[in-house]
Amino acid sequence: MTTTQEPSATQPMPDFHAGDFLTDRVAQVGSATCVGLDPVVERLPPSLAPAAGCEARVAADAIERFSVGVIEAVSADAAAVKIQAACFERFGADGYAAMGRVVSAARGAGLAVVLDFKRGDIGISAEHYAASARFAGAHWTTVSAYLGSDGMLPFLDAGCGAFALVRTSNPSGDALQSLRLADGRTVAEAVADLVSRLGARSIGRSGFSTLGAVVGATKRDEIASLRARLPHAVFLVPGYGAQGGTADDVRACFTSGGRGALITASRSVIYPAQEAGRPWQASIRDAARRFADEIRSIAAR
Repeated sequence: MTTTQEPSATQPMPDFHAGDFLTDRVAQVGSATCVGLDPVVERLPPSLAPAAGCEARVAADAIERFSVGVIEAVSADAAAVKIQAACFERFGADGYAAMGRVVSAARGAGLAVVLDFKRGDIGISAEHYAASARFAGAHWTTVSAYLGSDGMLPFLDAGCGAFALVRTSNPSGDALQSLRLADGRTVAEAVADLVSRLGARSIGRSGFSTLGAVVGATKRDEIASLRARLPHAVFLVPGYGAQGGTADDVRACFTSGGRGALITASRSVIYPAQEAGRPWQASIRDAARRFADEIRSIAAR
């Protein structure tokens, strides 16, 4: 199997292609799964939990140790991790530093890294955000499509892949994304068409672009239509597990051969039911393996 050379954490290589890199990683591990790293201090295992009201530095250290432990537990079964920047940013400079080290740990484990920070801006501001993702070491980011091409292309130009928000899993997204335009398309379909056009300029040997789409697992009735509009986009699919999405719900996210989608689960993997006396990493490892097996069973069909 030909693999895409990975960029360094600070300087993208000219031949790096985020779509090819992610596709290769999925093939390597045999699982199109992404574990969401959403560390919350109040939910950490007792052995890691800091005292209530601790300083930001102590809290950031605790979520860093937890996140690195999760990475160690899931790296054999997951293709990627999705790092929720907000969980780290709330602790200021200490949180930013911790997030950088977690990104490095994920890269060191061979995982594809999605930095989930949903930036949305234009011009030089978008370029700054894109540069911050590159220097953090992310292979992919999440971005808002609301500002159009000006808010997305700088991320691709910086050497990252970008997942644009197309159809999100949260219920209140319906209020905007389901609205019908004068031409009969929904807002989500219009965004999908824009993402498809922009992504056409960066399709790699895998057949997938460096511009992907966030499509929620909870929007089962719309997934097939969006897949038809986005044949070359990798789908980042939140909403699986704790939010109610099932394997059957995400089946249509995949293209032929079980490719083109990255199914993500967070709480159901990183906060599994804990058996008394069992190491917390072992429980997470089992949850990640069950998750991977579920997705393997439908992606292979």
